[in-house]
Amino acid sequence: MDLEARVSKIKMIILDVDGTLTDGGIILGPDIELKRFDVQDGMGIALARSVGLAIGIITGRRSTVVENRAAELGITDLHQGISDKNEVLDQILLEKSLGAENIAYIGDDLPDIPVMRKVGLPIAVQNAVVEVKQCCFHVTRATGGHGAIREAIDWILDLRGDKSDVYNRFYEK
Repeated sequence: MDLEARVSKIKMIILDVDGTLTDGGIILGPDIELKRFDVQDGMGIALARSVGLAIGIITGRRSTVVENRAAELGITDLHQGISDKNEVLDQILLEKSLGAENIAYIGDDLPDIPVMRKVGLPIAVQNAVVEVKQCCFHVTRATGGHGAIREAIDWILDLRGDKSDVYNRFYEK
């Protein structure tokens, strides 16, 4: 199956968080946890949602910061503290009546590989470990937490033929 055909089947994009939606840094204090998010990634998520793509998160850590960011972005498919991401993927596929070929997954490290081997469109961020990059159809130029999600979504929208229409909505305002 060629890349355009593969991308045309995508109905949902699932994201890892640490190292993908963030730069991987975590600042922990006695009563605080801080993570850095890129606003352009948030805009990319909004653009994807504007063409009907669902967005989900599956992450190994549990964090109030991620919960708050997901709520801010309108992401309701949030799964935190997950050790077996494939199990959650199967649950999402069942709940949404989707096939694995309908999922794009963006990740960066070893726990992402089982999901990436299963989905229709695995994507790695630039700072991903080599093993993750080897099982992906696309590797972003940007690193996690620095616009990689936006870049990947722009790439998907471009291959789907949606990018100019979506961008024109902003130009015309």
